[in-house]
Amino acid sequence: MVALNRIYTRTGDDGTTGLASGPRRSKADIRVEAYGTVDEANAFLGRARLAAEAAGDRASDAMLARIQNDLFDLGADLATPHDPPPRHEALRIVPAQVDRLEAEIDALNARLAPLRSFVLPGGTALATELHVCRTVVRRAERLAVALADAEEVNPAAMRYLNRLSDLLFVAARIANADGADDVLWIPGQNR
Repeated sequence: MVALNRIYTRTGDDGTTGLASGPRRSKADIRVEAYGTVDEANAFLGRARLAAEAAGDRASDAMLARIQNDLFDLGADLATPHDPPPRHEALRIVPAQVDRLEAEIDALNARLAPLRSFVLPGGTALATELHVCRTVVRRAERLAVALADAEEVNPAAMRYLNRLSDLLFVAARIANADGADDVLWIPGQNR
């Protein structure tokens, strides 16, 4: 269990931070950027949950709550390099977490008509918040890919990020009256 008795330690005053397995890295390190962006996505999901609550959408709120917990797992995964091996068993994203996202995507997508155009971020407050979450998750994914180019990254963590952005896109369409209120891109409309 985590016990945080002090919030500040002063150890990061030199521009470094400690990874979960102990080594220190620059706060500008790609690994720190990747798990920091996952944390940012989690904060935006908190805002999306407020929009779900305001809309009376308990199902979306529950789904987003599960995802928020998973994102802490994902942050721990990305904060723990494979080399050197951690002293304790590392918390890693597992394929079952990716499978759950896929099942949720399939269930939500079954309610939607096929798209006729790209969707602009907008519509309801919840849909808008979910689109913001989606774009932050896509950035986290790009950073995780950049990290994987330099160091080993758990493949399930990469798949989780990819599926999560897809889930958030589909959930945004659901929040827009099952796609009926989607804001569609009209190519060249303002020429």
